[in-house]
Amino acid sequence: MDLFASVRAFVTVVDRGAFTRAAREMGVSTSSLTRLVDSLEEHLGVLLLNRSTRRLTLTDAGESYHEQATRILGELDEANRSVGEIGGPPRGLLRLSLPVAFAQLHISPAIPDFLRAYPGIELELILTDAMVNLVEERVDLAIRIGSLDSSSLVARKLAPQRRVLCASPGYLAVRGEPQVPADLARHDCLTFFYGRGDRSWHFAKDGAEQVVRIAGAIRANNSLVLRDAAIAGSGLVLVPSWLVGNDIEAGRLRPVLTDWQANPSAAAAAIHAVYLPNRRSSKAVRAFIDFLSARFGSPPYWDRNP
Repeated sequence: MDLFASVRAFVTVVDRGAFTRAAREMGVSTSSLTRLVDSLEEHLGVLLLNRSTRRLTLTDAGESYHEQATRILGELDEANRSVGEIGGPPRGLLRLSLPVAFAQLHISPAIPDFLRAYPGIELELILTDAMVNLVEERVDLAIRIGSLDSSSLVARKLAPQRRVLCASPGYLAVRGEPQVPADLARHDCLTFFYGRGDRSWHFAKDGAEQVVRIAGAIRANNSLVLRDAAIAGSGLVLVPSWLVGNDIEAGRLRPVLTDWQANPSAAAAAIHAVYLPNRRSSKAVRAFIDFLSARFGSPPYWDRNP
């Protein structure tokens, strides 16, 4: 039995949830993949998978084995990558997990320049706002926006996250510009939501905080939709400056209440690149982080317009 091939087959079957999907990914027949997993179970003397015509589930032994096997395969892949890079430029496949709107605005436009600088690297982009498990999804690097939890991931700050309240000049000409946060109660406010929750915005100035209940006709779970609605004159929007920096510079949106700090509880939030400790020696990971850091600048280019 090829133990390495059998372990790789088992992990891929579990990660993809089916023998057929795993076989397509590995470029082998389903029957060959089944034999590899069967031989692994026979070698270990335990059942790893409960199989039925509808679904696969892990046994207790299978859960424990999958967790450890995934970690070991990840470390082996990284070792192979690192050895291959010794004495040469970064190369190989780099799997990235990226927040959707940020990737569309600030990473996607940068990719051609990155690939020209590092022709030996291939990129696989996973665009999602969900918190991806880097081990299970075999992700080399993720961009996370907000406050980081206390995890074992290595993090490097790429840029601060500043929030700005803004609206289109046309909307402000008709409805007037708010002078204090309390004025927002009389405005149409475009709000972001993941589910049903409290519709209020928080502001701080000179040590004092104000919470304003807001209302408006549009709520969305996509920040690009809210930005477009604000540009069209539908109301005020409170969003990260990376989302609207270009629009403010171009005059499509105008900041208001600039002497107040919006969302003060998130003042320490930032944009980070995070990766597993076993990717620390990866030239490709370091190259991508260094490239983004230099491209964004300090302050980041979306915050340079006063």
